[in-house]
Amino acid sequence: MARAIVMINTDVGKENEIFEKVLEIPEVKEVYMVYGIHDLIVIIEADTMEKLRNLITENIRRMDGVKSTLTSIVVMHKTK
Repeated sequence: MARAIVMINTDVGKENEIFEKVLEIPEVKEVYMVYGIHDLIVIIEADTMEKLRNLITENIRRMDGVKSTLTSIVVMHKTK
């Protein structure tokens, strides 16, 4: 399982729209609207790294209103 944390910067006023669009992607596990450098933080999982890359580059980055993204690939994950 490939997992990434994607920080998204949106055009001004597009935060809610992008939030809702990102939630429609089945591989998206969590979405947070935040204050700070980024507007949204998205946790996304896919079966393979290739599928993960495609979801980010083909779906999220190409959404109208997405200004930029910063992706961190998760190499280890543990929950309590």
